[in-house]
Amino acid sequence: MVAVPPIPVSAPADIAVSEERRILLSNVPWSTYVVLRDSLDSSGVRMTYLQGSLEIMSPSRAHEVDKKQIARLFELFCLERDIPLYGYGSMTCRREEKQRGLEADECYCRDRDRDMPDLAFEVIVTSPLLDKLEVYRGLGVREVWIYRNGRFDIHALHDDRYERVATSEIFPEVDLAAIARYVAMPDQHAALRAFRDELRAR
Repeated sequence: MVAVPPIPVSAPADIAVSEERRILLSNVPWSTYVVLRDSLDSSGVRMTYLQGSLEIMSPSRAHEVDKKQIARLFELFCLERDIPLYGYGSMTCRREEKQRGLEADECYCRDRDRDMPDLAFEVIVTSPLLDKLEVYRGLGVREVWIYRNGRFDIHALHDDRYERVATSEIFPEVDLAAIARYVAMPDQHAALRAFRDELRAR
């Protein structure tokens, strides 16, 4: 059994209370990861497991605000364009044979329900301690959108490796640059209304 260090409940005075916290554990057996993940039934704790290494992360307010607004804008786009969308939120995706598991910020399938999502997106506020693309690769997620510093990078799975592409291959209709502009607006409701009006004017 791996000894898990306590996660701090308070931060030093010079660290903002909203800052993300990350810890990395090594030599964690798969069974221990599963027990930890299943026993901590909380959306406030994210776990990423990669072949014995386990990152535990507590997302910041800024992280959650951005990821939720991206999801709302993306789902609005698909609704307005009548694109069948299946959303799974931050469900745990894991494969024991690949020794990989994580919770996406949001994940989706297009057209029909599947056990593993077609698309996951990640909002990066502080740098992950594990290579999440390597985890997604082992899980077989076809596409990952990474939002960092106000822009998206799209990674598509080709021949068991991710390549950066200019346009989504699963959702080629989506203008991620436009979504990024609306994510930056401080008024979430106004951003959604403006995006809806733009879509209906096209």
